Amino acid sequence: MGDQRTFASMAWSAKGKMTRRERFLAEMDAVIPWPRLQQLIEPHYPKAGHGRQPLGLEKMLRIYFLQQWFNLSDPQAGDAIYDSESMRRFARVELGDDVVPDETTILRFRHLLEKHNLTGAIFEAIGGLLEAKGLLLRAGTIVDATIIAAPSSTKNATATRDPR
Repeated sequence: MGDQRTFASMAWSAKGKMTRRERFLAEMDAVIPWPRLQQLIEPHYPKAGHGRQPLGLEKMLRIYFLQQWFNLSDPQAGDAIYDSESMRRFARVELGDDVVPDETTILRFRHLLEKHNLTGAIFEAIGGLLEAKGLLLRAGTIVDATIIAAPSSTKNATATRDPR
């Protein structure tokens, strides 16, 4: 995250209440061995100078964790970074300064981890650490509601529309 913060980011800092999500993300941020995980991935991560400039490895790893913890697809992960200040802070993204990875970038990072069998090693390392600290982690979800226009049902005894 850059040194300059947006007005929204500063207002969020002064809000006073910490949500369950913020508390969870702060706890995970404190217990996850970011440097060790980055060392595991770094040999496989694209280097600058070979095509498009890669985004920061730690940022991509943090977004990957958000995907896993909140059951987010690649497009949903990108949207969540824009929508949620707590997720943006966890991922170390400041909208005024940083590039938010698009769904293709997120997909490529996930595929890189899968291709090199790094997902198992990552979660094995994390699981052991959390267990040692007496913590239990289960997947969660963020509901992505969609409104669909549909006529009301006429499948009742009188074959008429429900008045509600």
